[in-house]
Amino acid sequence: MDECCSPGQSRYYEPFDARFARRLDRRYRRTGLTGPERRIAERIESDGVEGASVLEVGGGIGAIQLELLRHGASNTTNLEMSGAYEATARALLDEAGLTARVRRLVGVDLATADRDVPIADHVVLHRVVCCYPDALALLAASAAHARRTVVFSHPARTWPRRALVGAANAMMRLRGMAYRGYVHSPEAMYEALRSAGFALDGIVRAGPWRIATAHRA
Repeated sequence: MDECCSPGQSRYYEPFDARFARRLDRRYRRTGLTGPERRIAERIESDGVEGASVLEVGGGIGAIQLELLRHGASNTTNLEMSGAYEATARALLDEAGLTARVRRLVGVDLATADRDVPIADHVVLHRVVCCYPDALALLAASAAHARRTVVFSHPARTWPRRALVGAANAMMRLRGMAYRGYVHSPEAMYEALRSAGFALDGIVRAGPWRIATAHRA
C-alpha cells in the first residue's frame, strides 16, 4: 500500500511511527520532493505563494511546507495526530532556518477540532483522505479554513486499488492494528468542496495519485 499520512486517533501511531518518519527524512534528503509532492507545490505556487499562509493537514515531516516557505510563503501550520514526525520535522526546520515561520500542532483532527486552527490562504492534504474514514467531513473542514485554495491528493478508485487496500486492511486486522485505509468516491469528495463554495479547477495525475485543486468561488 502507498505511504499515507493522516490525522486520526491513536491507531495512526503504529503505522506512522518514528521509523516511518526517518524513512521519509532519508528520502527527502536524498532526492527532495516526490513527484506528487512537487505537483502539489507547483499548484500552490501557480496560485500565488509569495506572502501567503499555508495550512497542511497530515503534513508529516513537512517537506511540502519547506518548499513553499523557500518560495515565499509567509508561514505554515501543520496538523498531525501522530507525534512521531516531530523530531525529524524540527531538525529539518532548524537546518533550513525556518523554525520561526512554522507552527506544528499535534493531536488535532481538523474535522472534529475543538481548538483554534488558523485560517490560511492555501490548505493542503496529501496522502490524507485515503487514511481518514470521513473524507467528506475532513474536506468540508479544510474548505472552511481556506481563504483561496484547497489542494488534495487521492488514489484512483479502481478495482485493483480497492482490492489492494482491502488486502492491506485484512493484514492489519490480523496483526491487531486498528489502522485502516480507504478508497473514497472522488466525485463525492469533489462535491464536498463544491458544496463548501469552491470551484474545482482541475485534476492532474501524479503516479498512483490524483491531485485536485479547488478555488473559492
